[in-house]
Amino acid sequence: MPAGLHPYLNFDGNAREAFEFYGRCLGAMPQFSTFGEFQAVPEGHPASDLIMHGSLEVSDLIKLYVSDVIEGMAAYSQGTNVTLSLMGDDETFLRGAFEKLSEGGSITMPLEKQMWGDIYGSFTDRFGIVWQVNISSPETA
Repeated sequence: MPAGLHPYLNFDGNAREAFEFYGRCLGAMPQFSTFGEFQAVPEGHPASDLIMHGSLEVSDLIKLYVSDVIEGMAAYSQGTNVTLSLMGDDETFLRGAFEKLSEGGSITMPLEKQMWGDIYGSFTDRFGIVWQVNISSPETA
């Protein structure tokens, strides 16, 4: 899959509710993975059932992604809770985009292999826009 740019919405504990609503409105079924399913928080943690990653794929051109914000992530602020997410398997392009777009900004998470098998990183650019870059591994592409 070539690189694509997708909005990534962040919520303060109600990502599931929001995406179920958006799905009903747009005629698509959301898919969710929780922080607990990925063992990103200890068993029994209050955030276990919150959404670590969700998707709503309405069409080839309309794809939204979602996460709840938990402790340790960038602070949630209503109205500014959208990040831009570059995704795909074009590693050369996506690594270059990460390097160039983050110049003069602040890297939150360097590009590194993640528990879901992809290479992922995030940063805030010099204009205050939060970006995520996810390079699909051959197994997940």
